[in-house]
Formats: sequence, C-alpha cells, structure tokens
Amino acid sequence: MLEKLKNVFSSFVKKTLTEKKLEDAINELKILLLSNDVAIDTADEICNRIINSFKGEQISRLASTQKLLFETLRDIITEILTPEKEIDLIAEIKKKSSPYIIVFLGVNGTGKTTTMAKIAYFLKKKGFSIVAAAADTFRAAAIEQLSYHMDNVGIRVIKHEYKSDPASVAFDAIEHAKAKGIDVVLIDSAGRQVSDKNLMIEIQKICRISQPDLVIFVGDSLAGNDVLYQAREFDKHVGIDANILTKLDADAKGGAALSISFETKKPIIFVGVGQGYDDLTLFDKEVFISNILEII
Repeated sequence: MLEKLKNVFSSFVKKTLTEKKLEDAINELKILLLSNDVAIDTADEICNRIINSFKGEQISRLASTQKLLFETLRDIITEILTPEKEIDLIAEIKKKSSPYIIVFLGVNGTGKTTTMAKIAYFLKKKGFSIVAAAADTFRAAAIEQLSYHMDNVGIRVIKHEYKSDPASVAFDAIEHAKAKGIDVVLIDSAGRQVSDKNLMIEIQKICRISQPDLVIFVGDSLAGNDVLYQAREFDKHVGIDANILTKLDADAKGGAALSISFETKKPIIFVGVGQGYDDLTLFDKEVFISNILEII
C-alpha cells in the first residue's frame, strides 16, 4: 500500500551512505518526495529538518549516519502526523447528550458519499442511531446516490427537492434527530470545485445553521497535490476538524497522508481501504510510520 514512499526513504538512506555530499542526496530526496505525492512545503520541511540534524555532525562513519538518518526521519514524520488535537470519535459522540453533528466536505469523485455510508455503518455497529441529511441539492444524482448507499446500510435520509436550500435540509435532519432521540446526524454537502465561491458560501451557511461538532474533509489519496489544494481551500473558507483519506488500498504513493497532516495540522481519523461498507479503518499513525520506515 505504501511501497512507493517506503522505497523513497530506503533509497535515500542507501544513497546517502555511499555519497560524499549530503546535499546531493537531499536534492534527490526532494525530487523523489515530490514525485510521490508529497507537497512541496512538506518535502521542504522534511529535507530542511534532515539538513539541520546533520549540522556540525561528523558523518564519516556509515553505521552512525544510517542510524541518525533513520531516527531523524522517524522524528520528522511522527511530528508531521501528530495533530494539534487528537479526536476519539466514539468518545466524543458518547459525551454529547444532544445529537452529534458531522458535516462532510469534499469534491465530486473523492468517495465522499460512500465514505458517509461507511461511517454510518461503522457507527451503527457501535450501537449508535444515525440519520443522514442529503444537503447536496445542487445535483439530483447526489440525493439519489446518498439515498442508495444509506438504504444499503439501513439509515434514513432526510431530503428535499432538487435545488432546494441545503441548509434547510440540514436543519430538518437535526430537528428530526432531536425529536426521535437519534445519536448522530451525518450531513452531506455539495462537491463542486473548491474555486466556486457560491459553493463555499453554501457550505458556510450549512455550518452556521447546523453548528456541527465535527467537520470532516474527505480526500482522494490518489489525487496528488490536488487533494492538498482542496483541503487548503476548505480549511480557509469553512474550517476542517479532521480528515479521511479514501482509496488508500489502490496505488497510493503515501505522500497524501503526510501532506494533508502537515497542511491542516488536523488528524486523519479514518482511511478507506476498499469498496465495501466495512472497508474503513481507523488511521494508526504508528502503523503508517512503520510501513514507510522499514528500511534498516
């Protein structure tokens, strides 16, 4: 799954051990990181940290160099993947007496709607009651798609007519949850391009009306630097509390997780690893780090 990024770091360690100049190896590492979906700011951070760690160090002993590189890479990646605040979704839901409200952000094609169904399935198995709001009213197909997936996992969908006010759909879903004693409200949102100002205004209104406990950005791990741009724009205009990366089972290079974490400083709470409704796993940063640093 993370073979490509793992090979980048492995190649770097081996290359450095045989190069006289660390600077040449660092330049090569930066190119490799960029080609493996690590955003330029994140790549710069990794490379600068490595350079700083070697300042004043004698690097003639190969074994010492290898150990220092490994420890430096682990420290850097751990820091990048450590958010400002961890989120335990189950604990957060249990703490709240009124419905726990989650708004989902993401552009079309990222797997946002399927991910909502996966979250609903996950929470349902944990014993929570759920209702979904079809607040992407911009596309009739979006309402149908959400209804299809939620029907498959046994979750009711609150929906209005095509092109109705998205915020009113969210409001009605929350009122329904309060009246029925439902634990969680999952709110879909439109997935047009993030450069669409009307989209951002629309989502801002949804959040203003619904007052969500959690705003989740759903990003495609195969989208390269596009996913970083999407996260940046949503975070700037709406605000992101957590991230979910989809399609990590496919040919993902691993860089998206590092870049999203570095850019948003918010946790990746789940990753999608398949097409089934149970193909959603909690993101474990220690496992992720181990998978890409099996180089010694």
